[in-house]
Amino acid sequence: MDNAITVRDLSKRFGPFKAVDGVSFTVARGEIFGFLGANGAGKSTTIRMLCGLLEPTSGTAVVAGHDVGREPDRVKARIGYMSQKFSLYEDLTVAENLRFFGGIYGLGNHRLAQRSAWAVEMAGLKGRERVLARDLAGGWRQRLALGCALLHEPQILFLDEPTGGVDPVSRRAFWALIQSLARGGTTVFVTTHFLDEAEYCRTITLIHAGRLVDSGSPRQLKEEHLRTPILEIECDRVVEAMRLLQAQPWVEETSVFGTLLHAAVPDEAAARERIPTLLAEHGIALRRIERILPSLEDVFIHLIGGKNRETREVRREK
Repeated sequence: MDNAITVRDLSKRFGPFKAVDGVSFTVARGEIFGFLGANGAGKSTTIRMLCGLLEPTSGTAVVAGHDVGREPDRVKARIGYMSQKFSLYEDLTVAENLRFFGGIYGLGNHRLAQRSAWAVEMAGLKGRERVLARDLAGGWRQRLALGCALLHEPQILFLDEPTGGVDPVSRRAFWALIQSLARGGTTVFVTTHFLDEAEYCRTITLIHAGRLVDSGSPRQLKEEHLRTPILEIECDRVVEAMRLLQAQPWVEETSVFGTLLHAAVPDEAAARERIPTLLAEHGIALRRIERILPSLEDVFIHLIGGKNRETREVRREK
């Protein structure tokens, strides 16, 4: 079996609302697969169906060789799942959480001791076994949750927004662990809204309003969708500057990245001449303009922005 996960026309309705609308994709064995989208796009609903926690309205999904609709218990036995929120027991110690989850997974005493020792070492929690989970810093808590999800050596690991609320250093360490697991043969299915993290994924699938937008490697998505030059602009009153540029016919797209402004311009030379003049006319101080390589966030804004524009046009026609 080449694919760890095969999804065909999977949908989920909650009354009249369609949270997931006929999605189809595959996840290869041993890869890190990124499932990206804004809040409410359908990421968590999809991942809960794939984990056998939510029954699909229609369509099929085969996870680790088992149909999630017909064999949810078999699926659960072969996967690890780490939810968005810290899912462990905060009034139990590190060691007690590991024993509790090991018991749920049916590990015998000897095997549980082996796997608990591995999880403590893997998560860097040596010497913290008696610390209550609630007293651990965010990064350590996430590592403990990861260790518990891996106790039974699952074939597939599902991570739903695993680094939310975690500092950048801990995020980097957490992703080093994920990459190590993938090199060892574990398939990792991860949702994240940190688009810089998506660079670690071999395959990325974008979802918007319950529907898939596109899929490919980070490099493929950048090369296929963003051939227009991207200028990064450092200036005062960034939001006002963005609105000015949005109104220009020689600018395709704009977006704000912190205190910087990105603009997609078909004619880079002409734009470099026009932007300083335009900003100066409105009293906006310009400090720097330079061309940059597009990021996944640029791709995401380009693709989702296009979908939003299509939706607005359809509404206008109706």
